[in-house]
Amino acid sequence: MNTATQDYVVADMSLAAWGRKELAIAEIEMPGLMAIRNEYAASQPLKGARITGSLHMTIQTGVLIETLTALGAEVRWASCNIYSTQDHAAAAIVETGVPVFAVKGESLTDYWDYTHRIFEWTDGGLSNMILDDGGDATLLLHLGARAEKEASLLNNPSSEEEICLFNSIKAKLATDKTWYSTRLAAILGVTEETTTGVHRLYQMFERGELKFPAINVNDSVTKSKFDNLYGCRESLVDGIKRATDVMIAGKIAVIAGYGDVGKGC
Repeated sequence: MNTATQDYVVADMSLAAWGRKELAIAEIEMPGLMAIRNEYAASQPLKGARITGSLHMTIQTGVLIETLTALGAEVRWASCNIYSTQDHAAAAIVETGVPVFAVKGESLTDYWDYTHRIFEWTDGGLSNMILDDGGDATLLLHLGARAEKEASLLNNPSSEEEICLFNSIKAKLATDKTWYSTRLAAILGVTEETTTGVHRLYQMFERGELKFPAINVNDSVTKSKFDNLYGCRESLVDGIKRATDVMIAGKIAVIAGYGDVGKGC
């Protein structure tokens, strides 16, 4: 997977060639991002941006990552889900020099370790932006910074995931008592693309705990009217077919949902 001298963790670098082939196919299906590259790559509008990304490490995310770097950003990436990584996608992106920490089926302990590592730049610098999915990267910095002053916050985990999260924060604080607050202060803002993550942000804002600006991508027209309405109808059927190997044609389905996702499906 990796060695102590490698600034990445992926399952198998020999999968990179396969990943590159699928990235080339995905670029054809993602004309919006490709148009952005063509229009803005020369002007490098993201030069100086140091982006920590916590988003499903798939082929499509790979196209996004390469768009960010083409526009001048520096990027470090981890998956926001322990099961969603496409290992060939992760390998292909690492081959371009972008640090990726993602393995399909990784443990919860590894998950939180990788989420820490996307904030640790090899030159000692700091991230100034977060691209988040589900809010875990944002949560990590805020909870860790609070725990620097109030260690008792980590005393009563209520789930297996919280046990792993709290233990990872305790371990980091044992080596650097200001690790979280230092990185939190450097963040200029976060973009969040999921309903869960947006709800977390609103709750933090209402409690007066949110320490940087946040952009609600989830409710943007390009997300809600395309991904929710059209993307989910494709991914839902695809997921059922992959999981069950059952033909969908001729079946009767009931959708319990009344938002754009339910309407689309």
